[in-house]
Amino acid sequence: MTRIVNHPVLGKLHDRETIPFLFDGTTYEAYENETIAAALLANGIRTLRVHEESGTPRGIYCNIGHCMECRVKVNGQANVRSCLTVVEKDMVVESGKQLPNIVKRMVEQQ
Repeated sequence: MTRIVNHPVLGKLHDRETIPFLFDGTTYEAYENETIAAALLANGIRTLRVHEESGTPRGIYCNIGHCMECRVKVNGQANVRSCLTVVEKDMVVESGKQLPNIVKRMVEQQ
């Protein structure tokens, strides 16, 4: 995947340092001041989580923090919006996993 390497406002990409971070146990690189969502997208990652009930894949949708589709777990904290969170050195990011549907199980037990 490619990134914009020379932006009129953000400057030259290669003037920024690279930062290592983990996503689902694999080490990737981000550039300083880059969001988790942008770094993952640039590294070819499209699925950030799965829908809690159906298990269908979810990724970046609005990229401005409104839709909550890009939620991931960061350093143990769940439901972090990856499009608003800047990568930090050695950050541990985990994709959102499908949660059991508690309501469905309660109905089935009745």
